[in-house]
Amino acid sequence: LRNRVLMGSMHCGLEEGEGFGHSLEKLAAYFAERAKGGVGLIVTGGIAPNNAGRAYPFAAAMISESDARRHRVVTEAVHAHDGAKIAMQILHTGRYAYSPMSVAPSKRKAPINFFTPRALSSADVERTIADFVRCAVLAQEAGYDGVEVMGSEGYLINQFIAKRTNHRTDEWGGSYENRMRLPVRIVEGIREATHKDFLIVYRLSMLDLVDEGSSWDEIVTLAQAIEAAGASIINTGIGWHEARVPTIATSVPRAAFSWVTGRMKSSVKLPLVATNRINTPEVAEAVLGSGDADMVSMARPFLADPEFVNKAAAGTPERINTCIGCNQACLDHIFEMKPASCLVNPRAGYETELVYTPTEQPMSIAVVGAGPAGLACSTVAAGRGHSVTLFDAASAIGGQFNLAKQVPGKEEFYETIRYFKHELAHTGVKVNLGTRVTEQELLDGGFDAVVLATGVSPRGLDIPGSDHPKVVSYVDVLSRSASVGQRVAVVGAGGIGFDVSEFLLHGADREPEGKDAPASPPQSVDSFLREWEIDREVAGGGGLARSNGDQQGASDSGRNIYLLQRKKGKHGAGLGKTTGWIHRSVLKKGGVQMIGGVGYSHVDDEGLHFKLKGGEMQTLDVDTIVVCAGQSSFAPLEEPLQAAGMPTYKIGGAFVAAELDAKRAIDQGSRLAAEIETAVPENVGELAAALPLQAWLFQKIVSRGMAK
Repeated sequence: LRNRVLMGSMHCGLEEGEGFGHSLEKLAAYFAERAKGGVGLIVTGGIAPNNAGRAYPFAAAMISESDARRHRVVTEAVHAHDGAKIAMQILHTGRYAYSPMSVAPSKRKAPINFFTPRALSSADVERTIADFVRCAVLAQEAGYDGVEVMGSEGYLINQFIAKRTNHRTDEWGGSYENRMRLPVRIVEGIREATHKDFLIVYRLSMLDLVDEGSSWDEIVTLAQAIEAAGASIINTGIGWHEARVPTIATSVPRAAFSWVTGRMKSSVKLPLVATNRINTPEVAEAVLGSGDADMVSMARPFLADPEFVNKAAAGTPERINTCIGCNQACLDHIFEMKPASCLVNPRAGYETELVYTPTEQPMSIAVVGAGPAGLACSTVAAGRGHSVTLFDAASAIGGQFNLAKQVPGKEEFYETIRYFKHELAHTGVKVNLGTRVTEQELLDGGFDAVVLATGVSPRGLDIPGSDHPKVVSYVDVLSRSASVGQRVAVVGAGGIGFDVSEFLLHGADREPEGKDAPASPPQSVDSFLREWEIDREVAGGGGLARSNGDQQGASDSGRNIYLLQRKKGKHGAGLGKTTGWIHRSVLKKGGVQMIGGVGYSHVDDEGLHFKLKGGEMQTLDVDTIVVCAGQSSFAPLEEPLQAAGMPTYKIGGAFVAAELDAKRAIDQGSRLAAEIETAVPENVGELAAALPLQAWLFQKIVSRGMAK
């Protein structure tokens, strides 16, 4: 391998291909950019070895010669870049398959699935082993340099290994020797059937994070058996998908689990790969330098920036577009049947569609607003050769990101602002901060077009007493310009309401505000492990302390916090599928009281008065009422500019204020900049990725279910 960087496996929604022939050209372009960007070894998203192993009906599989031929376009695209290698992950989803045909070691339904699997017979298990081996042979024929056998994250192999899911009494169940027989036989079979230089990466679950998972002694025993069976590399797997412990979200400290890989170092001679929340060159080098691992795995960081390795090697890490661990455009998309992309890099997954070609018609463009939308539009347009001038009334770039970065667990937003700061300089954008530009200045400035990325203004509380001194806006709280008492009502349980609640829960308002980096260090790994009750010794099965759960706790700040919403359903229903449960759990552990079905009445010296769904009046005796009740688009320059005949475009919050959607803002700004020469102001709303048929069907099914 040309370096110690492995691009970790992540399903990106392109594996199934396009059209009648299931062309993999888009997948090839996606991986080619990462190979060009310097990755040593790429691991694909999961490819099933048989029909029962597919993640869902018609999901990607490698079961025939025609499948192998289709994949040659992928391997050839990667190998066109000197030294780049690619391995295909063989993934049998077992009881995680969204299919009535799912199978497992025992007939036990997963808590995150609708379908109960069929228990495999002993003969079925033997056929499954043969299918894994055949899949690897086909991968070799397709030109892959190796395979990764997915033995972690709670998929089929992991299901056989753990008592939690294996209740068999035959040769594939009972003792640990029997339960680990499946992965050992698979690796032995692949080693025997492929050439000696063919890489076999085994993804070993070193920390299950579920009850009745593997103990450390069992994990070491399996690692040594996998080494003896002929594996080339052992990659680390952390947590089952059904685990109630965050493992990759923004709130997880960087390299929070490298210690478990380091603990394995003395037990095997194979190269070991550390993984999870390694997102900067400095963190990667620290993991390698500590001796915890021989390689580092990063998946989402290569969505954020395919040039990650090249930029690090060139000594320009400040230009890396850092993964912030939000999951909003990658994992959340996959669960919505959309292609994976990236909040900070909307080209990810759309390399053949969203192309930033040098312009043949250079324009002079004014962008008003240096929030996420304006920053994306400015840098992409300038990078294409346009002359761009960026205006913002604030003294610093970042817009709403400057509020988000104040929330404990969201410190990664500092990195996005740092990236854009350097990208503005690199692309030659003229930046005018502390400048509230007027329509006349824009009209007299010689601009060919104006882009309004002026964001939003927060809505107030439209009830009697809304002007009471107790009432403050979320902007005032997160910017630390308002004093907040010990008893707090947060009105609105969307993303902002959750952020404000967590900000106050941890007493962040009492800490100084950081400018280019957090004033206080983010949560340490030890503190995180204690909070989520993870046992470093992995003494019991799964690595969990016995009391793990969402027990009610107390606020770090000693505050009593109430989170209210008008809706009667679950608080934070609109939060990300893969992260919403984490936010709810943190607030519950912190003692935040969540009240739904609220009809707000008025505010006075006694506090906030409201009606519950039964009509009962209640009063919260609180010191402070923080309003997180939505926003309105702010674009006062639009009408005078349009009246004067200036081509004027609105993007981001200025276009639509629903929640604070940085994903949409950056995507919209980037897509406008990619085609601003021909873009029509009235059609800005169409600047979005096309919704695949399966995603459209998924939305229809979900909306119908919610209506019922």
